[in-house]
Amino acid sequence: MKKSSLYIVLLSILTTVNVYAQTADKNNYTAQVQSEEGDLNNDTYNDKVVVEMDIKDKTRPLRLQIFLSQPNKKLQLAVSSTKIMESQYPANKKGNHNGNNIPDFIIEDGNLKMLTDINGRKSSYEFRLKQNNFELIKISHVSWDGKNTTSESDIDLLAQTQVDFQRDLGSAKVSNKKTKKIKVNTLPKIQDLSFADLERY
Repeated sequence: MKKSSLYIVLLSILTTVNVYAQTADKNNYTAQVQSEEGDLNNDTYNDKVVVEMDIKDKTRPLRLQIFLSQPNKKLQLAVSSTKIMESQYPANKKGNHNGNNIPDFIIEDGNLKMLTDINGRKSSYEFRLKQNNFELIKISHVSWDGKNTTSESDIDLLAQTQVDFQRDLGSAKVSNKKTKKIKVNTLPKIQDLSFADLERY
């Protein structure tokens, strides 16, 4: 067989395998965990955010997909990520649950928010849609000491500031407030962020 013919055969096999792998991966996320609708691209039509689980995989991985409305009013997939949320039974837990709730996604004031409760720390990650990318712009954390005080952080990636403070339960008054500048070269995009990345903030 000529080299050119062999190359064509090999390319055909690899393409078939790749297409099959992508289809298989897509179809494995069959259990819908959450569906949220709202306007993210400011066209007055509802967009859609879906969280799905792969129940065939013993680690129970999760997938986030964001569909944006088009001029024809149909939805088109804009983002798909399988790394922004931790699996329910991570490999490093050796069959045990990660101990945390599945993140919740809401659409508020035209932005997408991811709400998490990881090891007792409640967090909100806010993304804006800009030039077909969802950019992380704000982060907030709240941790309770188990008694009467919460420790909180508000991080504004646009203003490049981080404000840390404490608050007594049931009170609007803050104490021990500290503001510092942070360096942000580029705003992180939702499709590039992993679960571990978010936990490092």
